[in-house]
Amino acid sequence: MMSIEPLSLASASVLTGPNEIWDGSRSMTFAPGEEIYGQDESTDLIYQLVKGSIRTSHLLPDGRRQIGDFYYEGDVFGVEPGSGHRFSAEALTTCEVLVVKRSGSAAFAPGKVQQLVWAATTTELARAQIHMLLLGRATACERVARFLLDMADRFREDLVTLPMSRQDMADYLGLTIETVSRMLGRLQADGLVEFAGSRHFRIRHLGGLKRLAAA
Repeated sequence: MMSIEPLSLASASVLTGPNEIWDGSRSMTFAPGEEIYGQDESTDLIYQLVKGSIRTSHLLPDGRRQIGDFYYEGDVFGVEPGSGHRFSAEALTTCEVLVVKRSGSAAFAPGKVQQLVWAATTTELARAQIHMLLLGRATACERVARFLLDMADRFREDLVTLPMSRQDMADYLGLTIETVSRMLGRLQADGLVEFAGSRHFRIRHLGGLKRLAAA
């Protein structure tokens, strides 16, 4: 089976480039659950997350929701091909976001915004590859283990905070919320992770979790 070990959420974090790109940007604040942009809205704006966490999602015709990805402080998001967003973006926590027009303005050095778009597009491709390989893993337990490893690699803290709900995790991993809860309970019972409530965990056996995720 293919391994996604070389790719991670941390390695997919976009390089935002020169700070002057954002000098003429507009700063906006969003409350938890508030929509930043909607599905099918124009893609003329580019966003950088200064504070907080967001999710992108796509509503299918039958009412089901597909999570595109999660974004964290420093990430650039909202870069999609075409004139309309295929995904909407919602704040998971209180968020501060910088917004700049994709078409740029006379205040920006020529090509700077285009460089940012190119870097962000490359990052989005890497994110799509990570998600594709994650969904291709054979068992639900492997998917959940890989997700927790990616979160720990991203935040690099002893006690990792999960800004998303278990329903968000389930929709991202292509599982039911019952399956996600059961797999998290199994990983804790096996001594691989320890949860402090539903939103905080620490890894107790890194090697074991990695072996399970790479099975």
